[in-house]
Amino acid sequence: MKLLRGCAMALLSAVAVSTAWAGDGVAQLRQFVAATPAAEGEFEQVVHSASGRRPQHAAGSFAFARPGLFRWVYEQPYRQLLVGDGERLWSWDVDLAQVTVRALGDALGSTPAAVLVGGSDIDSAFELAEGGQSEGLSWVVARPRQADSGFESMRLGLSGGQLRRMEMRDSFGQNTVIVFTRLQVVEAVDKSLFRFTPPPGVDVIGQ
Repeated sequence: MKLLRGCAMALLSAVAVSTAWAGDGVAQLRQFVAATPAAEGEFEQVVHSASGRRPQHAAGSFAFARPGLFRWVYEQPYRQLLVGDGERLWSWDVDLAQVTVRALGDALGSTPAAVLVGGSDIDSAFELAEGGQSEGLSWVVARPRQADSGFESMRLGLSGGQLRRMEMRDSFGQNTVIVFTRLQVVEAVDKSLFRFTPPPGVDVIGQ
């Protein structure tokens, strides 16, 4: 009987914690940003165009460390590497043998990437509002404070204080959905992941 009572209490406690999280997506997002100095994992991405053409699917891996350090690797259906070294954003298109580079501050701003690698004050970059409950997630609607951010709005799905999904609508009506199939919070990430040297023979644009 004591064992059953103990299990019941544990279950009720878990439900209470879940319920506390469920009603406040904005609090979960702020907690995620504050408590996630670095992370690594895998993602799946689907892009829906405004014209209604066939959705484009992609998948890959990532690592990041706040502020401004990240590595985003598209492994399917084509190989592309994005690296933020704290000062610059490098983009290497393997098939085109082309690298583009730009100042990281200009590239981040109030963009969706700022949720992962921006500073701890997410409210300075986005206007946040509760987005309700669906698909087992608590949703946050985020709108950029910068007019030239390149996207109109973003929905962030969280569960248990962890970011699970991002849905972005850009200025051209294109919708991008990113599902984090694995996101592991870590104390630190190997800093060599955030260094990039253009391979020999590639065109470098923007340097």
